[in-house]
Amino acid sequence: MKHGPIRFATFIADGAERFGAVVEDGIVDLTAEFDGRYRHLREVIAAGMLPILATAAWGRLPDFAPDAVTYRIPIPDPEKIVCIGVNYPDRNAEYKDGQAEASRPSIFLRFARSFVGQEQNLIRPPESQQLDYEGEVAIVIGKEGRRIPREAAYDHIAALTLCNEGTIRDWVRHAKFNVTQGKNWDASGAMGPWIVPFESADQLDDIELVTRVNGEVRQQDRTSRMMFDFRYIVNYVSTFCTLVPGDVIVCGTPTGAGARHDPPVWLKPGDIVEVEAEGIGVLRNGIEDEQC
Repeated sequence: MKHGPIRFATFIADGAERFGAVVEDGIVDLTAEFDGRYRHLREVIAAGMLPILATAAWGRLPDFAPDAVTYRIPIPDPEKIVCIGVNYPDRNAEYKDGQAEASRPSIFLRFARSFVGQEQNLIRPPESQQLDYEGEVAIVIGKEGRRIPREAAYDHIAALTLCNEGTIRDWVRHAKFNVTQGKNWDASGAMGPWIVPFESADQLDDIELVTRVNGEVRQQDRTSRMMFDFRYIVNYVSTFCTLVPGDVIVCGTPTGAGARHDPPVWLKPGDIVEVEAEGIGVLRNGIEDEQC
């Protein structure tokens, strides 16, 4: 196993859900570590054992080849998935209703079932052709907190991952102040491919975020340009709710979603979407129509 950033994934192999370390030639199965007392990565994170899990992975050969596993989202059962909307300047400028002057972030929630894992297809439902992409960096909470001060925010982050916050665009406009129904279609978005333990501010403060569709760059920006930075997001969200280990906060997408093209360009079966961020990796998914 080559040294480098450790990456932990949740996956299905031999008919069972497991977790392990992604290495060059496959995945090291770590499900039985600690005498098997942690059922999934959320419990490992809650126990503060993620650094120990990393130590257990070094030097071991993979138990499963890459094509022998099916990736799930890294934290399969988070208590909360909190999404931050309209968080990059160019993205904010797309709106004509005064949001450019917003002093607080837009926030909505998503269900875990609305996401698939790495290399799994996003599903376009028969009710709409307007499946869109939104590439984002996501943080995984590692330590419980309420009213977390900005200066302590990074102490509460356990890991980083990526998100394609796929959206059924016309359904977010069914009501004046409600995007929930457009953001929660089953398997409409993706998360992963893994989590990378968070150890340094350099991993978040100024990294490049890129979204490609069929190899074409559609979104590209740097996290240093976010209107509401990661520290503020943790502080603000924890003001109104307790953040607990395994919670995921999806932190906003740059300009360039399909809805903003003229004419709009929606995802269709056969398309490949890749979301990439420095130090985290590449989240890759295809598109297919729902089989009803």
